[in-house]
Amino acid sequence: MKIAVNTRLLLKGKLEGIGWFTYETLKRITTQHPEHQFFFIFDREYDKEFVFSDNVTPIILRPPTRHPFLWILWFEYRIPRLLKEIGADIFLSTDGYISLKTNIPQIDVIHDINFVHNPEQLPRLTSWYYNKYFAKFAHKALHIGTVSEFSKKDICNTYGISEDKVTICYNGANNNYKPLSEAEKENIRNQYSNGKKYFVFVGALSPRKNVDGLLRAFDIFKDKYNIDMNLIIVGGSLHKTEAIEKVYNEMKHKDNVVFTGRQETDVLCKLVAAAECLTYIPHFEGFGIPLVEAMYAETAIICANNSSLPEVVGDAALICDGTDINEVADKMYTISTNDDLRKSLIEKGKLQRTKFSWQQSAERLWSCIETAIK
Repeated sequence: MKIAVNTRLLLKGKLEGIGWFTYETLKRITTQHPEHQFFFIFDREYDKEFVFSDNVTPIILRPPTRHPFLWILWFEYRIPRLLKEIGADIFLSTDGYISLKTNIPQIDVIHDINFVHNPEQLPRLTSWYYNKYFAKFAHKALHIGTVSEFSKKDICNTYGISEDKVTICYNGANNNYKPLSEAEKENIRNQYSNGKKYFVFVGALSPRKNVDGLLRAFDIFKDKYNIDMNLIIVGGSLHKTEAIEKVYNEMKHKDNVVFTGRQETDVLCKLVAAAECLTYIPHFEGFGIPLVEAMYAETAIICANNSSLPEVVGDAALICDGTDINEVADKMYTISTNDDLRKSLIEKGKLQRTKFSWQQSAERLWSCIETAIK
């Protein structure tokens, strides 16, 4: 079989949640199925590390897709022509975008449809594109993969899709997420937190992540309880970050907040493992990879009670209303002063994390592809 794959989000040093899903699943699928030929379609120069095996042929299909109008050009005109040229039997897209102008069987991975529920959180043209095209993509696809039971139900209910057409392919965690020794933790605290214990947040700085709410909660925590801890924010700006900047500038305890920007995986793993707690209170998530990473790093978790988050953490987190900054502040106090509770959550996380691995993700995605092979 000739399997063409949309790999435009495999960007060196810039992998976010969907990029990591693409990387980790394709790395396993291509090496574990040498009987098939894969064509990786990039929209710009690619790094050779993304050519995982001898049965992968990389193709650069320009122009780079940085704008909704270019998404239309790429997927509705350039992709159909290329699929015909290479004689593709299947087109796999791991970022939700497929083509409406080809009859080749397509497997689509739709991670979530936050844009339906919160269109205002995105740039106007991006929101327009998602809400115009993704319903059509969902109906056009031969089969759909998604990353949680929550997202499956949301997609099926919103778009009127049969549940038989959707397979859950949970995310996993990088193998580098492991616990650190006390000496290693101290070293990380000295490097990034002036020697102080800290809460950590990991994710792109966008409205859906509720970083502004986390900053407000941390300010209340510091003011109310006077505990000598920091908050480290790990991640790069995505869009609409004005609220974060405004809240940060108005904070009483902003000197206790550290923005590290985007970090390479080896540093990120250590920042998570050395934290007292991952504080993760987004407004909406299709999955929430940092939660599983924290479980593997044996770091306690505070997380919001919405969307997919309770499904992912089970009983292995302190769950709260992420929109109630006073409740979040109180949970921060509880977890920073109750060592027995923190250790208990970590132990529960060791059991919960067994539900999530990239090998399982790859196997489930391959089962989606098999619907086209059969």
